[in-house]
Amino acid sequence: MNWEIKKLGDVCEFYNGKAHEKSIDENGKYKVVNSKFVSSNGTKAKRTQTAQFPLFKDDIVMVMSDVPNGKTLAKCFLIDKDNTYSLNQRVCAFRTTNFDKRFLFYQLNRNQYFLNYNNGENQSNLRKGDILDCPLFVPSIKEQQQIVAILDKAFTVIDKAKTNAQQNLLNAKELFESYLQNVFENKGDDWVEKTLGEVVDFFNGFAFKSKDAIEYSNTQVIRMGNLYKNRLNLDRKSVFYPEEFSRYFKKYLLKENDLIISLTGTTGKEDYGYTVKIPKTERKLLLNQRIAKFIIKDESIILRDLLFRFLLSRTFLDELYKTANGTRQANLSTETMKGLSISFPKSIKEQQQIVKKLNSLSAETKKLEIIYQQKINDLEELKKSVLQKAFYGELTQKELV
Repeated sequence: MNWEIKKLGDVCEFYNGKAHEKSIDENGKYKVVNSKFVSSNGTKAKRTQTAQFPLFKDDIVMVMSDVPNGKTLAKCFLIDKDNTYSLNQRVCAFRTTNFDKRFLFYQLNRNQYFLNYNNGENQSNLRKGDILDCPLFVPSIKEQQQIVAILDKAFTVIDKAKTNAQQNLLNAKELFESYLQNVFENKGDDWVEKTLGEVVDFFNGFAFKSKDAIEYSNTQVIRMGNLYKNRLNLDRKSVFYPEEFSRYFKKYLLKENDLIISLTGTTGKEDYGYTVKIPKTERKLLLNQRIAKFIIKDESIILRDLLFRFLLSRTFLDELYKTANGTRQANLSTETMKGLSISFPKSIKEQQQIVKKLNSLSAETKKLEIIYQQKINDLEELKKSVLQKAFYGELTQKELV
């Protein structure tokens, strides 16, 4: 491989974006190129009437900041039109006449050189000097165009397979959700209807002080972020407290099979009302504020697992979200929730049969989700492998012809 290696700063012009906070206008002419725009591949955009920094066709933009271990740092977007976009702060742009633009895009996008600046602990920020020091492979323009043709063809096939896998994953989830909703909408003759407050009480969490948190212990406070999308994730922004807190705040300790729900989110979004069942864990888990625990009044009336499935159903959630109040922050009230309706069979035996079917279908759905998610992950790795071959000269001469 007889390719030159040059620094990005030697072959490209670098530009920083500008702040747009004061010029956002939903009817604006220009799309604001910020991190969300780039991460969504151009599908999510704010608008502005005035281009703070206008972009032109074939400009390559790159995200310069991201959360720890995020998926947006150094993600790039190739501008496709003149007079359409304006560059936001913490996103930079490159212009060059030395490269096939798609070849440069492929080489820069999520380049491992940039990802090495992610320390996994604090917000990752790329500085101009570090960016311009990035080494680039510089084949002849003809070779660049040949490589781009191969990559475009390969990625079209990979992206199609990825889209199919993502749709299959979505279908699996929707199948279970549809069945779950059907269970609670098609009530039998022997079903009873009660208010939620007739079958459960609520226990609200405690406002633990952030100043008391420590780096690590076996006592963790469960916060709303740990309930994201109805799955308990103890490693998602974990917060720990001294071991003695599990004694001082004993009444807030969670037990295996406790049902808890997040009470606060964003108005207009369904990023709250998440319910999880506490699994067996060696960690001591404390219930934080704005999370509530369900306390079943009589488990000879309603099974815990049936209640759990009901709390995950659209039958419940559609009514729950109607009760939220707040302008920007959506808040649920446990007192208001007590007035929501719940229907279930009188017979515990019938409840057990329903739970058994739901658990079985849920298990099969999760197996499919694992299969499809692994396929998606494998396809992403295949993309990386193809790119690595391209930029280390490992594509064969036959492929380049």
